[in-house]
Amino acid sequence: MKNKATVAYIGTGHMGRPMIFKLLELGYPVQVYDKYPEAAKTVIEAGAVWCNSPQEVAQNADIVITNLPLPHHVTENILGENGALNGMKTGSTWIDFSTTDYHNTKYIAGEAKKKGVYSLEAPVSNLSHMGVDFGNMSFYVSGDREGFDISKEVLNGVGKISFFVMNQIGEAQAVKLLTNLLCYTAIVVLGEVLIIAKTCGIPLDWMWQFMKASQANSFAAEQISPFIFDGSYDNSCSLEIAAKDSDLTVKLAEEFNVPLPLGKIIEARYRQAGKTYKFSENYIIVTKLVEDENNIDLRIPGFTAPSPYGLNRNYVYSNEFVKDDFGRIKPHPYQFNYDRPQQKLQEPLEEIAQTLTELMAYINYLILQESYKLGQKIGLSQDLLVKVIRWGCGSSWVSDNENSYQPNDRIVAKFKDYNFDQKVNIPTINKIIAVLEE
Repeated sequence: MKNKATVAYIGTGHMGRPMIFKLLELGYPVQVYDKYPEAAKTVIEAGAVWCNSPQEVAQNADIVITNLPLPHHVTENILGENGALNGMKTGSTWIDFSTTDYHNTKYIAGEAKKKGVYSLEAPVSNLSHMGVDFGNMSFYVSGDREGFDISKEVLNGVGKISFFVMNQIGEAQAVKLLTNLLCYTAIVVLGEVLIIAKTCGIPLDWMWQFMKASQANSFAAEQISPFIFDGSYDNSCSLEIAAKDSDLTVKLAEEFNVPLPLGKIIEARYRQAGKTYKFSENYIIVTKLVEDENNIDLRIPGFTAPSPYGLNRNYVYSNEFVKDDFGRIKPHPYQFNYDRPQQKLQEPLEEIAQTLTELMAYINYLILQESYKLGQKIGLSQDLLVKVIRWGCGSSWVSDNENSYQPNDRIVAKFKDYNFDQKVNIPTINKIIAVLEE
């Protein structure tokens, strides 16, 4: 049996730790470094070897992985005075799992090439911990094909599937950003829909069940709602990262001259959240904007998200999983198909709920088209876009059933007939509708 590659891992945070555990489980020798040594405590206990600097961790490694929050963190850890490149050997591969500015990655790759080091950008898909913890994580990879061939076994060991996008660094980051755009849009719209529902007297737990059984179901409707209901806003990712990703997406679209009308609305909302709350807050706190604007909270008394990233940090996922036709999995209590709530509401509440979910589905469809246009502009095939969105965004009724979904712009007039904005502040939805009516 051939010897397994030695892996150096820089960044032992929420995303890094589960991957390191998986590498150790698969028998890979793993060396680790993090700016905060306490963040590496559990992986060291599991068998990883601690190193005191990026340079030290890279020595004797076949593959060096960075998984860090912001572009300048990557630069510092690779090219700094004690950076990893100083310790890397010729013929080794650097892989960046971060979602970052591809210009930054290209610059680092140019420096690495001078030393005979291969470079890959491989941003992690499938919604931070949801992909990691549920076993659906995939990678979009671009850069040196030789490095991909060397690293493919590691990538497919840690994740479910990896896609080699192109030889050109920047393409994989673009794919990650356009999938993030789909998810962030659904999250912001979800918060405003829930505010409307609560204002109208629709119980939030009933609305959640109704959404999951409708065309509006998506990662956000299904798996983000619980973090809103328990007020944790999801401890797995920071607002700083979400705001950074949104900004990078808009800048990418501008660079390729791709109109992004809905995407720019969502980016502005995350930027507003960054000015209103601390960047260290959790990224779903963007939905708190609409709570504060209406002086209404979206809590369900006694509810706790079924996740270790919610209020109950000791929560353990079920060992029972369900699988769909694409191979994606979820732990119970999540499903791939849901029934509508048995409880019947007084008229016209169910009709309002139906209108809200139809609008959500329509917006999901529109932002999907914006993402397609961005992906096509940078040279990605439609087939590849469908695959990476399917794996990068988790199950979403609209994208999974795009061939049968019939978008109907009349839902906008139907929604407006209710005059919700006369009794509730819904700035994002109103801006989206204004764009659609231009």
